[in-house]
Amino acid sequence: MHGSDNTAGEMFLDKDETLDARGLMCPMPIVHLAKKVKGMSSGQVLELLADDVGSKDDVPAWTTRTGNELLGMEEDGKVFRFYIKVK
Repeated sequence: MHGSDNTAGEMFLDKDETLDARGLMCPMPIVHLAKKVKGMSSGQVLELLADDVGSKDDVPAWTTRTGNELLGMEEDGKVFRFYIKVK
């Protein structure tokens, strides 16, 4: 992973785009994620913001199934940040 730590200990990765899926419940974060990734170029990094607890399992499973790379995940209160490198 590349990026830099801030004083709160969070990792900030270089990202090309952010998808805010907060407020969406399963399976909608994955539906929006799949659509967003189709419009991105190989090697780009997408930050996904979600607050559905199911996304903690769903996003890693989706990246494994689709061949995209999960670079990392952070929890910030009730919000999950996923960093996904497009295949």
